[in-house]
Amino acid sequence: MLLVASPLLAQEAQAPGGSLMSLQTNLMFWTLLIFLVLFFLLSKFAFKPITAAVEAREQALEDALASAKRDRDAAAALLAEHRAQIDAARGEAQKLIAEARAAGEQLRNDMLEKSRAEQQAAVERAVQEIEREKERAVAELRREAVEMAIAGASRVIEENLDSDKNRKLVERFLSTIKPSKVTH
Repeated sequence: MLLVASPLLAQEAQAPGGSLMSLQTNLMFWTLLIFLVLFFLLSKFAFKPITAAVEAREQALEDALASAKRDRDAAAALLAEHRAQIDAARGEAQKLIAEARAAGEQLRNDMLEKSRAEQQAAVERAVQEIEREKERAVAELRREAVEMAIAGASRVIEENLDSDKNRKLVERFLSTIKPSKVTH
Protein backbone atom coordinates (compact mmCIF):
# COMPACT_ATOMS: atom_id res chain seq x y z
CA MET A 1 0.00 0.00 0.00
CA LEU A 2 2.89 2.27 0.68
CA LEU A 3 4.15 1.67 -2.82
CA VAL A 4 0.87 2.87 -4.23
CA ALA A 5 0.78 5.79 -1.86
CA SER A 6 4.41 6.96 -2.57
CA PRO A 7 3.69 8.58 -5.92
CA LEU A 8 0.79 10.28 -4.32
CA LEU A 9 2.98 11.55 -1.52
CA ALA A 10 5.39 12.91 -4.04
CA GLN A 11 2.63 14.79 -5.73
CA GLU A 12 1.47 16.22 -2.41
CA ALA A 13 4.88 17.64 -1.77
CA GLN A 14 4.85 19.40 -5.10
CA ALA A 15 1.39 20.96 -4.77
CA PRO A 16 1.24 22.86 -1.50
CA GLY A 17 -2.19 24.34 -2.18
CA GLY A 18 -5.49 22.72 -1.50
CA SER A 19 -6.66 22.01 -4.97
CA LEU A 20 -9.34 19.57 -5.71
CA MET A 21 -6.98 17.03 -7.11
CA SER A 22 -4.37 17.32 -4.41
CA LEU A 23 -3.77 14.42 -2.08
CA GLN A 24 -3.71 14.86 1.61
CA THR A 25 -1.88 12.01 3.24
CA ASN A 26 -3.19 12.37 6.72
CA LEU A 27 -6.77 12.51 5.46
CA MET A 28 -6.17 9.45 3.37
CA PHE A 29 -4.57 7.66 6.31
CA TRP A 30 -7.45 8.37 8.63
CA THR A 31 -10.00 7.45 5.95
CA LEU A 32 -8.24 4.20 5.32
CA LEU A 33 -7.97 3.50 9.04
CA ILE A 34 -11.63 4.23 9.65
CA PHE A 35 -12.55 2.08 6.66
CA LEU A 36 -10.51 -0.86 7.94
CA VAL A 37 -11.85 -0.54 11.49
CA LEU A 38 -15.39 -0.24 10.19
CA PHE A 39 -14.84 -3.20 7.86
CA PHE A 40 -13.46 -5.27 10.76
CA LEU A 41 -16.38 -4.35 13.05
CA LEU A 42 -18.95 -4.98 10.38
CA SER A 43 -17.41 -8.31 9.43
CA LYS A 44 -17.23 -9.28 13.08
CA PHE A 45 -20.73 -8.24 14.11
CA ALA A 46 -22.93 -7.41 11.10
CA PHE A 47 -21.90 -9.51 8.08
CA LYS A 48 -22.43 -12.89 9.75
CA PRO A 49 -26.00 -12.13 10.95
CA ILE A 50 -26.87 -10.50 7.61
CA THR A 51 -25.42 -13.46 5.72
CA ALA A 52 -27.21 -15.88 8.05
CA ALA A 53 -30.49 -13.99 7.54
CA VAL A 54 -30.04 -14.05 3.75
CA GLU A 55 -29.20 -17.77 3.82
CA ALA A 56 -32.21 -18.45 6.09
CA ARG A 57 -34.41 -16.50 3.68
CA GLU A 58 -32.96 -18.47 0.75
CA GLN A 59 -33.60 -21.75 2.57
CA ALA A 60 -37.17 -20.69 3.40
CA LEU A 61 -37.79 -19.83 -0.27
CA GLU A 62 -36.33 -23.17 -1.40
CA ASP A 63 -38.50 -24.99 1.15
CA ALA A 64 -41.57 -23.05 -0.01
CA LEU A 65 -40.80 -23.91 -3.64
CA ALA A 66 -40.29 -27.58 -2.77
CA SER A 67 -43.51 -27.60 -0.76
CA ALA A 68 -45.38 -25.93 -3.63
CA LYS A 69 -43.98 -28.53 -6.04
CA ARG A 70 -45.06 -31.37 -3.72
CA ASP A 71 -48.50 -29.78 -3.34
CA ARG A 72 -48.79 -29.34 -7.11
CA ASP A 73 -47.78 -32.96 -7.68
CA ALA A 74 -50.25 -34.14 -5.02
CA ALA A 75 -53.00 -32.01 -6.58
CA ALA A 76 -52.20 -33.44 -10.03
CA ALA A 77 -52.33 -36.97 -8.64
CA LEU A 78 -55.61 -36.23 -6.88
CA LEU A 79 -57.03 -34.69 -10.06
CA ALA A 80 -55.98 -37.76 -12.04
CA GLU A 81 -57.58 -40.00 -9.42
CA HIS A 82 -60.82 -38.00 -9.49
CA ARG A 83 -60.87 -38.10 -13.28
CA ALA A 84 -60.39 -41.86 -13.16
CA GLN A 85 -63.23 -42.15 -10.65
CA ILE A 86 -65.46 -39.98 -12.84
CA ASP A 87 -64.60 -42.09 -15.89
CA ALA A 88 -65.31 -45.25 -13.90
CA ALA A 89 -68.62 -43.81 -12.70
CA ARG A 90 -69.53 -42.87 -16.28
CA GLY A 91 -68.65 -46.37 -17.43
CA GLU A 92 -70.72 -47.87 -14.63
CA ALA A 93 -73.64 -45.59 -15.49
CA GLN A 94 -73.41 -46.59 -19.16
CA LYS A 95 -73.28 -50.23 -18.13
CA LEU A 96 -76.35 -49.81 -15.90
CA ILE A 97 -78.20 -47.99 -18.69
CA ALA A 98 -77.31 -50.76 -21.13
CA GLU A 99 -78.43 -53.42 -18.65
CA ALA A 100 -81.68 -51.55 -18.02
CA ARG A 101 -82.30 -51.28 -21.76
CA ALA A 102 -81.58 -54.97 -22.23
CA ALA A 103 -83.85 -55.86 -19.30
CA GLY A 104 -86.58 -53.59 -20.67
CA GLU A 105 -86.24 -55.11 -24.12
CA GLN A 106 -86.31 -58.61 -22.63
CA LEU A 107 -89.38 -57.73 -20.57
CA ARG A 108 -91.06 -56.26 -23.67
CA ASN A 109 -90.25 -59.39 -25.68
CA ASP A 110 -91.46 -61.63 -22.86
CA MET A 111 -94.70 -59.67 -22.59
CA LEU A 112 -95.21 -59.80 -26.37
CA GLU A 113 -94.54 -63.53 -26.40
CA LYS A 114 -96.89 -64.04 -23.47
CA SER A 115 -99.63 -62.00 -25.12
CA ARG A 116 -99.13 -63.92 -28.39
CA ALA A 117 -99.33 -67.19 -26.50
CA GLU A 118 -102.47 -66.03 -24.67
CA GLN A 119 -103.96 -64.84 -27.96
CA GLN A 120 -103.14 -68.16 -29.61
CA ALA A 121 -104.64 -70.04 -26.66
CA ALA A 122 -107.76 -67.88 -26.82
CA VAL A 123 -108.07 -68.54 -30.57
CA GLU A 124 -107.62 -72.27 -30.00
CA ARG A 125 -110.22 -72.23 -27.21
CA ALA A 126 -112.59 -70.32 -29.45
CA VAL A 127 -112.02 -72.81 -32.29
CA GLN A 128 -112.59 -75.72 -29.91
CA GLU A 129 -115.71 -74.04 -28.52
CA ILE A 130 -116.99 -73.47 -32.05
CA GLU A 131 -116.26 -77.11 -32.88
CA ARG A 132 -118.15 -78.28 -29.79
CA GLU A 133 -121.04 -75.97 -30.58
CA LYS A 134 -121.09 -77.20 -34.16
CA GLU A 135 -121.08 -80.85 -33.02
CA ARG A 136 -123.80 -80.08 -30.50
CA ALA A 137 -125.83 -78.30 -33.19
CA VAL A 138 -125.35 -81.20 -35.60
CA ALA A 139 -126.36 -83.66 -32.88
CA GLU A 140 -129.39 -81.49 -32.05
CA LEU A 141 -130.31 -81.31 -35.73
CA ARG A 142 -129.99 -85.06 -36.05
CA ARG A 143 -132.14 -85.61 -33.00
CA GLU A 144 -134.74 -83.22 -34.32
CA ALA A 145 -134.51 -84.86 -37.75
CA VAL A 146 -135.03 -88.27 -36.14
CA GLU A 147 -138.02 -86.95 -34.21
CA MET A 148 -139.50 -85.35 -37.32
CA ALA A 149 -138.85 -88.43 -39.41
CA ILE A 150 -140.58 -90.62 -36.85
CA ALA A 151 -143.48 -88.25 -36.60
CA GLY A 152 -143.74 -88.04 -40.39
CA ALA A 153 -143.42 -91.80 -40.85
CA SER A 154 -146.02 -92.54 -38.22
CA ARG A 155 -148.48 -90.24 -39.96
CA VAL A 156 -147.71 -91.67 -43.37
CA ILE A 157 -148.29 -95.25 -42.43
CA GLU A 158 -150.81 -94.30 -39.78
CA GLU A 159 -149.60 -96.82 -37.56
CA ASN A 160 -147.86 -96.25 -34.32
CA LEU A 161 -144.62 -98.07 -34.60
CA ASP A 162 -142.35 -98.85 -31.71
CA SER A 163 -140.55 -95.53 -31.15
CA ASP A 164 -137.26 -97.13 -29.97
CA LYS A 165 -137.12 -99.40 -32.96
CA ASN A 166 -137.93 -96.57 -35.34
CA ARG A 167 -135.40 -94.29 -33.69
CA LYS A 168 -132.59 -96.86 -34.15
CA LEU A 169 -133.54 -97.33 -37.76
CA VAL A 170 -133.41 -93.58 -38.50
CA GLU A 171 -130.17 -93.13 -36.57
CA ARG A 172 -128.58 -95.89 -38.62
CA PHE A 173 -129.70 -94.16 -41.78
CA LEU A 174 -128.43 -90.79 -40.64
CA SER A 175 -125.06 -92.25 -39.64
CA THR A 176 -124.61 -93.47 -43.22
CA ILE A 177 -125.06 -89.90 -44.44
CA LYS A 178 -121.70 -88.17 -44.79
CA PRO A 179 -121.20 -85.09 -42.58
CA SER A 180 -119.91 -83.08 -45.55
CA LYS A 181 -123.48 -82.84 -46.83
CA VAL A 182 -124.34 -80.86 -43.71
CA THR A 183 -123.49 -77.16 -44.27
CA HIS A 184 -121.31 -75.50 -41.75
